[in-house]
Amino acid sequence: MRVMGIIVVLTLVTLGSQSHPQGLSKQASTQDFVLLMTTVSASWNEGRAGRAADCFTEDAVYLEPPDHQVYIGRRAIYDFFGGPKKSVIPMHMKWHHLAFNEREQVGFGEYTFQMNNRYHGIVTVLVQGGKIAKWREYQYKSDSDWETFAGKSTF
Repeated sequence: MRVMGIIVVLTLVTLGSQSHPQGLSKQASTQDFVLLMTTVSASWNEGRAGRAADCFTEDAVYLEPPDHQVYIGRRAIYDFFGGPKKSVIPMHMKWHHLAFNEREQVGFGEYTFQMNNRYHGIVTVLVQGGKIAKWREYQYKSDSDWETFAGKSTF
């Protein structure tokens, strides 16, 4: 009976390690995604480029199509976010909506970003191992606040 118990435990351990390969954490939940995205925006708002960049994988791709802005790797993303010095012009990022598909590990965020100019846009991200592996943003420059910009489609 004791041998049977050991076999069951070893089988469960083996199955568990197969579903989560070594070096990869379990898939992110919707709560994990919201925390990740709010950490990015809070870090930008606080001028903490390193904290924001830490939300990205080592080989992450940050892109505004069609190759308008392209940053590959956490270090390049960190530099783009301001690097070691705080930006003279503060950044401000606000999420209006966040949504996440746990099965595909793909999320979306609708935002307003302001620094030199104000932009309203949408970002699509791929999460791997609890961090952002791909970031693709589409944005529109506007002097309008969010409610005016969204107009009759505001919700």
